[in-house]
Amino acid sequence: MEMLNMIRIPLTLAALLLSMLFSLAVQAAPERQPDEVIRHSVETLTGKIEGRRDHFAENMAELEALVDESLDEIADFRYIGASVMGRYFSNATPQQRSRFVDTFRQTLIDTYAKGLVTFDYRELRVLSSQGPRRHEDQASVDMEVVAKDGTVYPVSYSLRLSGDEWRVVNVIVNGINLGLTFRNQFDQAMRDNARDYDAVIDGWSPDVGVEELEQGA
Repeated sequence: MEMLNMIRIPLTLAALLLSMLFSLAVQAAPERQPDEVIRHSVETLTGKIEGRRDHFAENMAELEALVDESLDEIADFRYIGASVMGRYFSNATPQQRSRFVDTFRQTLIDTYAKGLVTFDYRELRVLSSQGPRRHEDQASVDMEVVAKDGTVYPVSYSLRLSGDEWRVVNVIVNGINLGLTFRNQFDQAMRDNARDYDAVIDGWSPDVGVEELEQGA
């Protein structure tokens, strides 16, 4: 998608953070603060990755299976698909909605797996000072990703309390709203393809813009 060329963060960083997004706090209780949920989950995820990157780089199917399992446990793919489709969701057929959810799911798995083994970071730190909540069932948690070259990427997670669990619903990386980016990508694809749902779904690819994103970072 041409629009993606404007993003100035590494796709691998976005993938890494998105994979964290869907790996967060499966069993978090409401009395647990959102920043504690994020901190614990980041530490758990990095613990699984550290020291095994070379192994996973040579065994991507194994890593993709782990990502798939993680996503399957906590991600509401119908909600995610509807959010990405945006205003086009209501006019899509049930079959098209389901097919896009399946396609988008595979996009996430493929992209996350690549990002987990290719982005080199030195430190992931959840900031000790967090802003006040606007609503009791919504929160944001700020953190920073420090790359090996010293570049610091600010990250902000948006969380929503669902039942007795805090779940991440969006992430902003270096000023880029990733949820909105995916939605804009779908919208542009619909415009480019004369609102042909099937063509857009068939053309949805995790590899679009990878080189441009990494070169522009």
